[in-house]
Amino acid sequence: MSESIRSMPSRPEIYCDPIASESFGIVEKPLSWWERVFNIGGIRKLLILITLALIWQIYANNLNNPLIFPTFVDTIKALIDGIVSGGLLLKAWTSIRVLLVGYAAGIGLAALLTILAITTRIGTDILETLTAMFNPLPAIALLPLSLIWFGLGEGSLVFVLVHSVLWAVALNTHSGFLSVSLTLRMVGRNYGLGGFSYVWQILIPAAFASILSGLKIGWAFAWRTLIAAELVFGVSSGSGGLGWFIYEKKNILEIPSVFAGLFMVILIGLFVENVIFNALEKATIRRWGMQN
Repeated sequence: MSESIRSMPSRPEIYCDPIASESFGIVEKPLSWWERVFNIGGIRKLLILITLALIWQIYANNLNNPLIFPTFVDTIKALIDGIVSGGLLLKAWTSIRVLLVGYAAGIGLAALLTILAITTRIGTDILETLTAMFNPLPAIALLPLSLIWFGLGEGSLVFVLVHSVLWAVALNTHSGFLSVSLTLRMVGRNYGLGGFSYVWQILIPAAFASILSGLKIGWAFAWRTLIAAELVFGVSSGSGGLGWFIYEKKNILEIPSVFAGLFMVILIGLFVENVIFNALEKATIRRWGMQN
């Protein structure tokens, strides 16, 4: 064995002179001003909005029928007039105030159901049965019943909002709890955590990405349900919300104001999604390394 090893030819050593880094050329090319600007997400979204506005304006000018489709400029004028007069802002605040009540109530009930489901087997059965029954049911379909039970007022709106929020938040939260790794669960048990403290300190932080998704979905469902419900009966306590504003302006054929009301609905949705929820994501799941 040793003789065969000695008889094997040896590989000659190869020595290479180091190459100057200048000979490689440009290794890192600086970005142009356009590339730096385009890398900002907010700028890209703004360009998309500007493009949509231009398409809107061009199409409305070609159609030339303001009773069917007003121009973007006329809509912005109606929006500014509504904001300056305070009427549109009052309608928006009325809708947001009712939404916050229903949204908070729906989240509270979803939290109770989910905690019950994650801590007991009967709770899991209750949550799965109720979500299978009521989640496919559109909230607006409950509007006639809410009118009978709670009358023409905010109580009816809050009832349909709770239905919109409850099942989306509960399903996503429960799914997030079930996806928590067994290792984290064992850590919590080893520390002697149980009941609400176990849920609060172990399950909620680990499943917060799913919980936040549920909150977003619940918000979207609640917002569009509220506007649809207000379009039907939106006056309460002598004043209505954005849905009722749109309905009133349609009846008197102020179509630019109708589009201004819809524009306000979109603006509020963009603000909540891109400011409030985005800030919450940065402060939680992105900071914790749970999302890129």
